[in-house]
Amino acid sequence: MLPPLRIGRHVIDSPVVLAPMAGITNRAFRRLCRQYGAERPGTDGASGATSLYVSEMITSRALVERTPVSMRLIEHDADEQPRSIQLYGVDPVTVAAAVRMLVTEDRADHIDLNFGCPVPKVTRKGGGAALPWKTELFRGIVSAAVREATPYDVPVTVKMRVGIDSDHVTYLEAGRIAEGEGAAAVALHARTAAQAYSGQADWSRIAELKRAVTTVPVLGNGDIWSAEDALRMVYETGCDGVVVGRGCLGRPWLFTDLAAAFGGSDTRVEPSLGEVAATLRRHAEYLVEFHGDEGRGCRDIRKHIAWYFKGFAVGGELRHRLALVDSLAALDDLVADLDLDQPWPGAAAEGQRGRAGSSRMVALPDRWLASRGLDEAQQARVALAEESVSGG
Repeated sequence: MLPPLRIGRHVIDSPVVLAPMAGITNRAFRRLCRQYGAERPGTDGASGATSLYVSEMITSRALVERTPVSMRLIEHDADEQPRSIQLYGVDPVTVAAAVRMLVTEDRADHIDLNFGCPVPKVTRKGGGAALPWKTELFRGIVSAAVREATPYDVPVTVKMRVGIDSDHVTYLEAGRIAEGEGAAAVALHARTAAQAYSGQADWSRIAELKRAVTTVPVLGNGDIWSAEDALRMVYETGCDGVVVGRGCLGRPWLFTDLAAAFGGSDTRVEPSLGEVAATLRRHAEYLVEFHGDEGRGCRDIRKHIAWYFKGFAVGGELRHRLALVDSLAALDDLVADLDLDQPWPGAAAEGQRGRAGSSRMVALPDRWLASRGLDEAQQARVALAEESVSGG
């Protein structure tokens, strides 16, 4: 369907990227997805298909300050290649310092810049999906990151949204700027910040960006719930690869399906409840290892349980008890009460995952939309913004 995805010096066999998701794409989940992405059903058990698995968003300032959380979030498995990290930042100097740290200390092989987060605590500080509206600030951040990373042959990519809302669209200009400043690829979540995760992604925007950005890969993101969705996005937009987020929640084997689909196979993974439960258990083990604490790891797995068991007959009372699990032994005891012979439920387990929410007004700094440039007051607020955004 597509040739391998080339991002700088990296050749990604399967043109698929795991989207950075806060609280989700830590080392434990990436390991699980990588294991499934290396499987290729329909090819006699052959393995080797490789996608790109990006860390959850890490705040540049926290990374520069080497906070314990940020240092844990940039950890990778010894066999995780390329090591991919997503940075959030609103100040070119701070972003440059964070990139410099990552490349000089050999902590990353690929860096992605977040200009797509729609969360109010980010956009009200001028970050995430709000930032490309300020054209020169956007240019400055991309340029600073590329300048620091290039001597170490570490490619920098940009992930963004269509714009703030339907009246403040930024993606075409931002895509051209990113390309001009040396970004190795641009990815577009085909929604505005105002949409958050509601409604339907407008894939025609991805096609428009592909026509506008001609020298680096353009990746499409939004409403990929199955391998068939990914193939359809490529067919409809001409994009060079896909970015998968909520579609793999509780379903890391989606990366097996994607590798098969882009390899020309129509074989798909349809696990029984027993196989799903085994994957859930393995995920929990990895989280315990990641956190270095069984209680924290088990609390972390709770949010994944409903996604894993979507569509299966698991009673309400048992679901409630699973959502309170506090140890691996307790998880094992509860899973033992399930009818593990249940086959894959088909359509009931497919489709949208995660919360969609509804459209909303985007929280922005005062007078943010009055100009594409920064006034003095906005410059001062932006300089402080990273201090008040957690997540690394």
